[in-house]
Amino acid sequence: MEETLIVINELESEGLIGRYAIGGAIAATRYVEPVQTFDLDIFVVLPVTSSGLLSLAPIYSYLTQRGYKPQGEAIVIGDWPVQFLPVFNELIEEALVNAVEIEFGSTMTRVLSAEYLAAIMLQTGRPKDFARLLQFLEFGVLDLGILADILARHALTEKWENFRRRFLSAQE
Repeated sequence: MEETLIVINELESEGLIGRYAIGGAIAATRYVEPVQTFDLDIFVVLPVTSSGLLSLAPIYSYLTQRGYKPQGEAIVIGDWPVQFLPVFNELIEEALVNAVEIEFGSTMTRVLSAEYLAAIMLQTGRPKDFARLLQFLEFGVLDLGILADILARHALTEKWENFRRRFLSAQE
């Protein structure tokens, strides 16, 4: 994965992408037990084109010129299919600003914090997100005060209460 992160850092230093952070299942493995995943989710700020639109085309062009191959919704960098996910709402924008800087091998990168990952899981609301959110709670990796603040700012408190009633009421 380090080779992949080096290339992603190059994309950022070349200005092809703005600030980025690892999200999804790979980010979750920083906090809980690893799960099988097939790609690396990179949340990213994309530069706005002259037309005012966001485009992944410059990223794909840069990478394919260096021999990396598209695969479905991703592009394979090293051994990892990488899915670039443009920031599409205020929650993810805030999560990116507050991402945690870590060292992977000798390469610096950023990972979304546990609280922002939990809020994104709650917002997305897929069964696998709820299962992972339960793991976060089981492992005690969430600062519930920070999470409550994030949820309140992004109108997710009701979703949290529904999640708690559905999945945690028997445990409380």
